Amino acid sequence: MLPIKRQVEGEVVDGGYNSGDSQSLLKKNRIGCLISSSVTATTNGSERTGGEGNSSSLIGESKIGSSGVEPSLPDMAFGDGNPQDIDEDLHSRQLAVYGRETMRRLFATNVLISGMQGLGAEIAKNLILAGVKSVTLHDEGMVELWDLSGNFIFSENDLGKNRATASVQKLQELNNAVVVSTLTTKLTKEQLSDFQAVVFTDINLETAVAFDDYCHNHQPPIPFIKAEVRGLFGNVFCDFGPAFTIFDVDGEEPRTGIIESISNDSPALVSCVDDERLEFQDGDVVVFSEIRGMSELNDGNPRKIICARPYSITLDEDTTNFGTYEKGGIVTQVKQPKVLNFKPLREALKDPEEFLLSDFSKFDRPPLLHLAFQALDKFLSELGRFPTAGSEEDAQKLMSIASNINESSEDGKLQDINPIILRHFAFGARAVLNPMAAMFGGIVGQEVMKACSGKFHPLFQFFYFDSVESLPTEPLDPSDFRPLNSRYDAQISVFGSKLQKKLEDAQVFVVGSGALGCEFLKNLALMGVSCNNQGKLTITDDDIIEKSNLSRQFLFRDWNIGQAKSTVAASAASLINPHLRIEALQNRVGSETENVFDDRFWENLSVIVNALDNVNARLYVDQRCLYFQKPLLESGTLGAKCNTQMVIPHLTENYGASRDPPEKQAPMCTVHSFPHNIDHCLTWARSEFEGLLEKTPAEANAYLSNPLEYASAMRNAGDGQARDNLERVLECLDKDRCKTFQDCINWARLKFEDYFSNRVKQLIFTFPEDAATSTGALFWSAPKRFPQPLQFSATDTSHLHFIMSASILRAETFGIPIPDWAKQPKKLAEAVDKVMVPEFQPQKNVKIVTDDKATSLSNASIDDSVAINELIMKLEQCRTTLLSNFRMKPVQFEKDDDTNNHMDLIAALANMRARSYGIPEVDKLKAKFIAGRIIPAIATSTAMATGLVCLELYKVLDRGHKVEDYRNTFANLALPLFSMAEPLPPKVIKHRDMRWTVWDRWTLKDNPTLRELLLWLKTKGLNAYSISCGSCLLFNSMFPRHKDRMSRKVVDLAREVAKLELPPYRRHFDVVVACDDDEDNDVDIPQVSIYFR
Repeated sequence: MLPIKRQVEGEVVDGGYNSGDSQSLLKKNRIGCLISSSVTATTNGSERTGGEGNSSSLIGESKIGSSGVEPSLPDMAFGDGNPQDIDEDLHSRQLAVYGRETMRRLFATNVLISGMQGLGAEIAKNLILAGVKSVTLHDEGMVELWDLSGNFIFSENDLGKNRATASVQKLQELNNAVVVSTLTTKLTKEQLSDFQAVVFTDINLETAVAFDDYCHNHQPPIPFIKAEVRGLFGNVFCDFGPAFTIFDVDGEEPRTGIIESISNDSPALVSCVDDERLEFQDGDVVVFSEIRGMSELNDGNPRKIICARPYSITLDEDTTNFGTYEKGGIVTQVKQPKVLNFKPLREALKDPEEFLLSDFSKFDRPPLLHLAFQALDKFLSELGRFPTAGSEEDAQKLMSIASNINESSEDGKLQDINPIILRHFAFGARAVLNPMAAMFGGIVGQEVMKACSGKFHPLFQFFYFDSVESLPTEPLDPSDFRPLNSRYDAQISVFGSKLQKKLEDAQVFVVGSGALGCEFLKNLALMGVSCNNQGKLTITDDDIIEKSNLSRQFLFRDWNIGQAKSTVAASAASLINPHLRIEALQNRVGSETENVFDDRFWENLSVIVNALDNVNARLYVDQRCLYFQKPLLESGTLGAKCNTQMVIPHLTENYGASRDPPEKQAPMCTVHSFPHNIDHCLTWARSEFEGLLEKTPAEANAYLSNPLEYASAMRNAGDGQARDNLERVLECLDKDRCKTFQDCINWARLKFEDYFSNRVKQLIFTFPEDAATSTGALFWSAPKRFPQPLQFSATDTSHLHFIMSASILRAETFGIPIPDWAKQPKKLAEAVDKVMVPEFQPQKNVKIVTDDKATSLSNASIDDSVAINELIMKLEQCRTTLLSNFRMKPVQFEKDDDTNNHMDLIAALANMRARSYGIPEVDKLKAKFIAGRIIPAIATSTAMATGLVCLELYKVLDRGHKVEDYRNTFANLALPLFSMAEPLPPKVIKHRDMRWTVWDRWTLKDNPTLRELLLWLKTKGLNAYSISCGSCLLFNSMFPRHKDRMSRKVVDLAREVAKLELPPYRRHFDVVVACDDDEDNDVDIPQVSIYFR
C-alpha cells in the first residue's frame, strides 16, 4: 500500500488554483526556520544534520504511556518513540541517501512547477516520488501532438486539453501522500510566496528576472530555479537567495580514524592505524573521543586539520603541555555548514562568473550557450515563434541577434561565435527531447530538494550542456526535418526522419526492469524505439514488485505489488506509446538461460541496454556482447552518484576490461572476537542470524530427510566443518530443542548470556587487559577494543527486545504458536525471570583465533573422524525421540518486512555486541542499511543516467559515429559534479598485416576437421601447438597420439574428449587456440568459433 495522504487543508483541483485557505495549504516552512533544529544536537546526541541517529541512547527511552495501556516492545525500542511520520518500507532506499531529518524537511515542502512540457513532467515525477508535501503544476498552454515526443504523461486523448490539467491525475498516482494541484491562469509574483521552491521550464527572460527579483528579496528568500531544454541543448539557473545555508555539503558519512599515537608538539601530529587510509582533507574540522592519557582532547571541541596524509593528520593545536598519550581514541570529522551568496538572475545574466563544466573538451561552450539562450529569448519576443527546423533564414536571424548581444556586452565579450553550434541550436530550438528532459529533470529535481533541505551543495549558478555529437553524421537536407504529423515530430525536427526510421526499426534488449529499467522503457517508448513492424524491444527481469520499489520505479503502483516487474513495466510502457512492440520475459540472463537467449536471439539484436544491479550479471552480458559484437549501453547509480559507459564494437574497451577493486573484507577474527566498528557487529549479527535460524534448521532437515545419506556425506568429508555441522544439528534437535514458547524464551535468555557475557568473560580471561603480544606490544592496542561483559536486566528494554525477537523467531523454526503476550514487556519479563542461568567459569587453554589471515574458526583435528562417528550415533538416538514427519522451518532473512522481527533481532544482536565493546549503537533503520546491504537509491540520479544513455543511443543506431563522439559519464548530483569523456579504445594486437582486439572473433564454417583448422591458421602465419575446449585438450603438438585425430571433425572431438553437450539451438562452439609465429613468438589470437551446422 502507498502511504496515506498527509492531511492538509485545501483540495486538489483542475483548471485553476483553489486552496480554500492558501495560507494553511501552502504554509511556508523554509530552511531558514529550521537552522536551530538541525545544527543543535538533542540531549541524547542522536540527531545529526541530514543523517540517522546512532547513539546508544536511542534504545530504551520510551516509557509506558499514561493511558494505562501497556505498549508492545516494538514501540518502545530502537528509537521508535517518535511518531512514524516516514513510511520506511516505501522510502528505505531514499532514507539511505537523505536521512530522516532531510526527509522530514521534504515532507514540509510545497513546490511550484511552471511549464508542463517534457522537462516539467520529469521534474514533477522526481519530486512526487521523493515525497514532498505538495506539487502545484502551472501551465496555460494546451497539449499538442508535438508534446508527445517528450512527455510521458500525455496521450493522443489529451490533445487540446490544458497541459497542467492533463497531468495531474497520472502524477498523483505516483504517490498518494503528495498533494498535486493545478494552476492554469497567469501567475502573479504574490502567488510565489505560497511555495518553498519555484521552478520555471518555459518562461521568457523578462518575466523570469521579475519573478526572481521577487523571490530573491522575499523574507525568507524563495529558492528560484529556471531550466530549459531546447533540442540537444539545455541550461539550469539557480538562485537560492543572498545567504543560503548548506548543512551537509556532500552527503557522505563523517570520516573517522582510529588513533595510534599523538605527539606533544605544536602543531600536534596524530598517527592512525594503517587498517585503512584516512580520507580527511586539509581544512577539515574534527573531534576526538575515547583517548587515554591526553584526555584534554576529549573535550568535544572541534579542531582544524592543517595537513592530512594517508595515515596521519597534523592539527592546528599545541599539545605540548597536554598529558602524554597512552592508548585508544577515535577522531571524527565534524560537518561544517557553508553559506552561499547567490546573485539574482538580473545580475548573473550580465556577470555569470564561472560556469559549471561537464565536458572538458568543451571549455568554450558554456559562454557561447549563455549567449545563444539569450538570443533565442529575443528571437521569440520579436517574432513570436521558435526558429523553424531546417530554416537557414531563421538560423541566420538567430546568429545575427547573438552577434548583436555579444557586441553590446561590456564584460565577457566572446571573440569567436561558432556558427555551426548556433545553427544546430536554431534548428532544434522548439523541440523538447525526452532524453534531455530526463537528464535535466534529474538535475533540477535534485536542486529543488537541496533548496528545501540544505542537504548537498547547490548548483552555483549556471549550468549549460549540449550533446551535438548525438546528431547524425551524414548531412541532412532541410526536407528531412519536416513534420510528418506524428508523435515524433519534435524529435524529427532535430534528427531528421531517416534516424527516426532507424529508431523504430531497432531490435533492442533491455536487461532489468527495476529503477533504471522503468526509466529506460519510458524513454525508449517516447523516442519511438522498436515502434514499427520491423522493430522489437525485449525486456527481461526475474524479480517481482515490492513496496520499497515504488519510490523510484515509477511504472509500478501499489496494486502491482507481488507481480512480475517486466510484465507490469511492459504494459505501462505500452500505455505511454501504444505503437511500442515489446515482449516481457521473466528469465535471468545467464549461462543457464542460453536456451532462451540463444545465438539467433543475440545475432538479431541492434543494441543491448543494461539496467542491472549487480556486477556478475553485467559481466555476463558484457561477454555476450563481445562474443556477438553488439553495442552495450551500461549505467549504474549509487545514491546521488551515477555513471554511464558506452561499449561499442571495435571502438571502445568492453565493460570487463577494467574492474573496481574488491571491497575490503574484515578479517574473520575481527568480526568474531575483536570488532571495532558497528559494521563488524552487524556482519557478525547477520552471520549468527543465518546460522541459527536458516542454515542449522536446513541442515537438520537435510539429516531428517535422509539420515543415511547425510551421515555418509559427513563421514566422507571428515573435516572440522563436517564436525561443526553435526554438533550444531545435534544441539538444535536435542539439547536446545523447543516444544513450548517458554522453551524458546529459555533458549533466547541463554543465548544472551552466551553471546554477551560468557564469551566476553572467556575472551578477557584468555587475553587480560594488560596482555602483551610476542613482540612485547600491548595486545589490546588499536584498533582492538577491550570488551566488558553485559549483565542482563529485564528492566532494560533493549535486553528484553533481544529476548522477544529471538524467542519469536526460534518459535517459528519449530512451528510453535506465538502467544499474544509475547510482545508485552511485563509478561515477557516474568517469563524471562523463570529461566535458570548457570554460572560460567572461564577455561584455561581455550584457543581463540587472532590471525587476520585465518579463513575458518574451526580447528582441524586428527580426531575429527572419531568425533563425527560419535555425533552421528548420538543423532540417531535423538532421531528416535522425534516424530517421523518432524521438520524444522528455516527462516530466510528478509530485510524489507518490518513485521517479521528479522531486523529487530539483527539490530539487537549488533547493538548488544557494540555495547559490550564500547562501540556507538545504531537504530533499526541504520542497521537495515548495513546488514541488509541496501544500496542507496533515488529517482533523480536514475533519471539523469538513463537520459545520458539515451543520448548515446541516437549515436549507436545512427551507426556512423567515431569513438571521439561517444561519452562516458560520472556524475555526483550532491556536489554537483559532471565529468564526461570519450571512452577508452580497446587494446590492439598486431601480427603481420593483421590487427585485432578483444572484439574480434574468428569463425570457421562448414564443420571443419582438425587438419583443416590447423591449415586455416597456417595461412595466417600462425602455428597452432595447442587447441582446447573447456578444460580439455583436443590437440597438442607434443602428444604423438593426437596426430591420429587430424581427419576427425573438431565437433566430434569436442563431444568425445571434452564431453561437450550441444543442444539443437546451438550452431557453433568455441575453442581456444595457442599459437606462435615462425620465429616461435607466442601470439595471442581471438577466440575461434567452429560452426558445425
